[in-house]
Amino acid sequence: MTDASSAAPEPLQLDLPAAHSACRMARHMAREFAATCGLDEDRIQTLEFVVGELLDNAVDHGGGQAAMDESDLESDIRMKLELIASPGGWSVRVDDQGGGDPDRLRAVLADDAMPDLEDERGRGLTLLVHMVDRMEVERSRDGLGLAVIASSGDGATPASAPANDPPANDPPVSDLPASDPPAANG
Repeated sequence: MTDASSAAPEPLQLDLPAAHSACRMARHMAREFAATCGLDEDRIQTLEFVVGELLDNAVDHGGGQAAMDESDLESDIRMKLELIASPGGWSVRVDDQGGGDPDRLRAVLADDAMPDLEDERGRGLTLLVHMVDRMEVERSRDGLGLAVIASSGDGATPASAPANDPPANDPPVSDLPASDPPAANG
């Protein structure tokens, strides 16, 4: 029999409008959730940056058309966040509804080239790959976009699709170790 006090907490799951205002709220909720799960401050700060960057990318490139507020959206475009955390690490999954090709994003993440330092944008995913232990890309659970899963440490299982979900038509998800420096425009 398992002691309820030692059981891992349920994941934090958020269904959000694809707008930057929702990203700010989600970063705060992720920080609070991670603290209650026992993550130390350094890991919380990294997690907060990763959550923010993944959600901002979902807004800007995943169907949200860079909406600042939900009222800026032309339709009900959503993004979903799932966070699993424990004192030893975390895993975060962000699903968007912006279409996209998982293979194309995997190639961007695996590219060794230095990002354009003159461009005001395009370095976020490059930073993320160096900050996490593992980064994966797959089709979103609703099939309308992409999902990016990032994890760090040894205390969290990647927030992948449940085993009872129907198989996606995508090739197997590739794991990208943090030692492969990519360039990204995201």
